[in-house]
Amino acid sequence: MPAEGADAGVAWHYGDPVREQRLLEQGLARVDLSHRGVVRVSGPDRLSWLHSLTTQDLARLEPRRSTESLLLSPEGRVEHALHVVDDGEAVHLVVEAAEVAPLVAWLESMRFMLRVEVADATPELAVVGEPVARESAEGEPLAWVDPWPRTAPASAGYAAVADAEHPGAERAWREVLVPRADLTSYAGDRPLAGTWAAEALRVAAWRPRWGFETDERTLPHEVDWLRSAVHLAKGCYRGQETVAKVHNLGRPPRRLVALHLDGTGVVLPGPGAPVTEDGTGRVVGAVTSTARHHELGPIGLALVRRTTPLDAHLVVEGVAAAQEAVVSPDAGAALGRPRGVGVPRR
Repeated sequence: MPAEGADAGVAWHYGDPVREQRLLEQGLARVDLSHRGVVRVSGPDRLSWLHSLTTQDLARLEPRRSTESLLLSPEGRVEHALHVVDDGEAVHLVVEAAEVAPLVAWLESMRFMLRVEVADATPELAVVGEPVARESAEGEPLAWVDPWPRTAPASAGYAAVADAEHPGAERAWREVLVPRADLTSYAGDRPLAGTWAAEALRVAAWRPRWGFETDERTLPHEVDWLRSAVHLAKGCYRGQETVAKVHNLGRPPRRLVALHLDGTGVVLPGPGAPVTEDGTGRVVGAVTSTARHHELGPIGLALVRRTTPLDAHLVVEGVAAAQEAVVSPDAGAALGRPRGVGVPRR
């Protein structure tokens, strides 16, 4: 069955999404993500240039090593999420399909006199997702390995649980860049799972996705993106002042929560569905993603006001939704904590 919306162009499932999730979780399946975009940045100045523009330390990125970075607005809002891997000659940025054209245009506008070339490599390269945590070796297709939820050096985790207890700790994931001519043979080498399965495992791992957990107001802090995509000790980049100010002195206005939805409904609430507080009817946020997980049942992610009580009973389109804190309501204001004290845990 074909997927719709942001995943249009690939399969939502192949007839048995529950089995597909289990195969994917066991490392036995692959996912056709050939609708995703790939932007190639080549030239001898590519790493230092991208380092100066984005949130991650890319200046010394080694070939075939993966990282994640963000492009922010001057006000610190998330504009692009970049899955970054270099092959020794060019940086490859795996992005959502809707990001490709505006990202290429913006990067082109920032080239000035530097020795860099920017190109849309999507017509040449297709993306295949697979539950593997290994970097690609010489002679193998280039692959971006998801760092989530490991807290990178000079970064900060905002989750309400310790890294070892994070639900994404056991999730392995990488995105392999395959020549489009070889897509069928590579993807079909194992059983295929659809985006239903991949999304269910992503949501269960509290993993933010651009265009789902982001809107025009999203700060990286709100969805715990500092842990994998923001280097807090690097030089200047667009939006850095906001990142530093919220992390050191303030708190993000919203926080990501996981939702465990009542399983009696046939149709899941869609992204954008209002989240209300039971009893008062007060709107406290909106759903960003939902999925049916093979063990957890109907689940979702939502952005709610930071001040929403942790014990508040939530409702989404008439469906009861138990909340689990992803981002701690106490996250931020790092300079106000005693030395050695991290983000409070529940």
